[in-house]
Amino acid sequence: MNKLLLTASFVVVACRLNAQQAVSVEDYRFAESRLLYNTSPLVDNNAVSPEWLEDGRFWYRVLTARGSEFILVNPAKGTRGAAFNQDKLSASLSKAAGQSYKPYALPFHSFRFVNGNKSIAFNAAGSEWTCDLQSYQCQKTGEQASGSGGGKSHKESGVISPDGKLIAFIKDYNLWVRELPNGPERALTTDGVKDFGYATDNAGWKSTDGPVLRWSHDSRKIATFKQDQREVSDMYLVTTNIGKPTLKAWKYPLAGDAVIAMIHRVIIDVKDAKVIPLQVAADAHRGTLSDDISSSGTFDDVDWSDDNTELAFVSTSRNHKEEKFRIANAVTGAVREVFEEKVATQYESGQDAINWHYLKKTNEIIWYSERDDWGHLYLYDAATGGLKHQITKGRWLVTSVERVDEKNRVIFFNACGLDARNPYFSHFCRVNFDGSGFSDLTPEAGNHKLTFSPDGQYFIDSYSQPDIPVTTVLRNRQGKQLVGLEKADITRLKATGWKAPTPFSVKAHDGKTDIYGLLFTPTHLDNKKKYPIIDYIYPGPQGGGVRDWSFLAGRLDHQALAELGFVVMVLEGTSNPLRSKSYHDMNYGNMAENTLPDQITGIRQLAARYAYIDTSRVGIWGHSGGGFATAAAMFRFPDFFKVGIAESGNHENRNYEDDWGERYNGLTSEADYAKQANPLYAGNLKGKLLLAHGLMDDNVPPYNTFLVVDALTKANKDYDLIVFPQARHGFAADAPYMMRRRWDYFVRNLLHAEPPKEYQLVNKPDPRN
Repeated sequence: MNKLLLTASFVVVACRLNAQQAVSVEDYRFAESRLLYNTSPLVDNNAVSPEWLEDGRFWYRVLTARGSEFILVNPAKGTRGAAFNQDKLSASLSKAAGQSYKPYALPFHSFRFVNGNKSIAFNAAGSEWTCDLQSYQCQKTGEQASGSGGGKSHKESGVISPDGKLIAFIKDYNLWVRELPNGPERALTTDGVKDFGYATDNAGWKSTDGPVLRWSHDSRKIATFKQDQREVSDMYLVTTNIGKPTLKAWKYPLAGDAVIAMIHRVIIDVKDAKVIPLQVAADAHRGTLSDDISSSGTFDDVDWSDDNTELAFVSTSRNHKEEKFRIANAVTGAVREVFEEKVATQYESGQDAINWHYLKKTNEIIWYSERDDWGHLYLYDAATGGLKHQITKGRWLVTSVERVDEKNRVIFFNACGLDARNPYFSHFCRVNFDGSGFSDLTPEAGNHKLTFSPDGQYFIDSYSQPDIPVTTVLRNRQGKQLVGLEKADITRLKATGWKAPTPFSVKAHDGKTDIYGLLFTPTHLDNKKKYPIIDYIYPGPQGGGVRDWSFLAGRLDHQALAELGFVVMVLEGTSNPLRSKSYHDMNYGNMAENTLPDQITGIRQLAARYAYIDTSRVGIWGHSGGGFATAAAMFRFPDFFKVGIAESGNHENRNYEDDWGERYNGLTSEADYAKQANPLYAGNLKGKLLLAHGLMDDNVPPYNTFLVVDALTKANKDYDLIVFPQARHGFAADAPYMMRRRWDYFVRNLLHAEPPKEYQLVNKPDPRN
């Protein structure tokens, strides 16, 4: 070889090596300072979690700049003040316990009023204490109870009756009850067997030992089912350990399987242990809210009448396109068909809650539908099944009905799309049954989160925006502000140089639809430099990447990554919820689109807006559905996305649980699942791809990622792989390691720099706790 050429080549390589400057430990440490466990302790007067008292008052503990403070609020009088004198209590308790306690670092987080509200009781220093609120004399009253207070192992996984006298639980595939607290137990059913048991909780992607059921209001009956999984296919995982591995097997139907879990509905008379089968064909294990019939944590889509004589329920077809509203006689099991709704894609009863209600007193049904392209409420005649009228209307949507006042015929609900600044901001509203009297009870701009008093007369309203901290007030049910509670103070946080993400909007890939997101930039942003951009993606379609449009001091590791020299984007693409029905359905039948056309056009629009964004260096990462989308981005748009990290991805939805794909993509006979699978396109990879999966992932089994690995290997493509032998879907204890490896991967392959070796992220508790 020519010596001149050899020398020139050496110079080029040397220049490249010099350009690969190292990212230091200090850089990583500064990035770590932006993680939630480091930023949250610098936010004061932020969260309010009330403990309501029988007399209508409530107290809460709030973290402030000087520690923690206990506040007592009287809604009737509109007053707020200290729950007790913390200086006096700390001095008295220190003396009595023989330990030193500071006033705003008391050794307890909760207390209860006793002796006619003249004293408080709490646990501290391994003992139970009472403190008189007049004399502030603290007295030890006993040793602190350990554990859960006794009882049998069924206690944690049971459902307590409304009167508090019984707890229902599963034993040997049958439903049992026990008298509380530690009384005798007896069987309510006897014919339950393995894979055909009563009230069993298994949706494939999640399962528990707890029963799925709904008690009647008078605690005399239970609505539940006998779940038939006998012919349902199994899923397998194998443990990694010393010695022989253990095979984990459970019922996990796949999209397209001939047999899925079916529920045979029953009502059980608790006193006589009598099982009353409902006279209706078995239903698919489906719900109107989400993936299955227990998404909300209880037996979904069932509603006892006020007099407990009837059970209203909704049957959902396997593909979620047909909903049948039915009413069963609680004594005979006879079922009356009331009405049905059919949709072209998939029906849902709301976003945050199931929004239908059966009102027997007036023989009416409040029903949720997106038939006019927006999620609204409708009033039906329960006797005839006929529609009376539409209740709510407009280019916005009801997300969750919070309370129905039958006497005054008023509905209280949360809604999105009413706030001009951002359609995702939630507001609390009211409307009369006839559609009149609509009112936004929380008109301040921002995302409103509510906590209600037990009687529904008051609610605590915490509202904020991604870049505006939380204000918390107390209102009555008419929306009138009674007292200001807290206003979050981020002075200490901002003193570190922290800055909020920038909310933005761009046009979707159709060129006309507004879509919204958040942009994270380095603290010391240099507008004259060019920064790689990292796209964090979660394509839904059951939820988006931003997740929460309220103020948060830290969102995953978005700001941390930005501090390492990137711009980070989170964009809610089309086909995600909380908008119109047509918006949500844009990718229906082609889930592999994954909002990627929106992500690409969004990045390009931001780059035109901000010259410091370098579109020649685009990274992308996501978890679960975001892992699926990340690999799809690297395979389908290999010239745009240069570096990707796909974690726990459902890359082949014929290898994922039946309900998710069949709901949002259609049955396998209705959509081309094979064409949408990531392994098919693995040969297109040009950039750097890191795959990661937990080997004990019982949500998205690891074979989803191994299919991609196999395809990449066969295509002779380079890739990187991390496996976590003990981890499930979210990585749990391995998550900090994955985060650090994620930083390293982007630093090496987008910044072309060398990260510090084996930096360790260490979670730290808030010192105020």
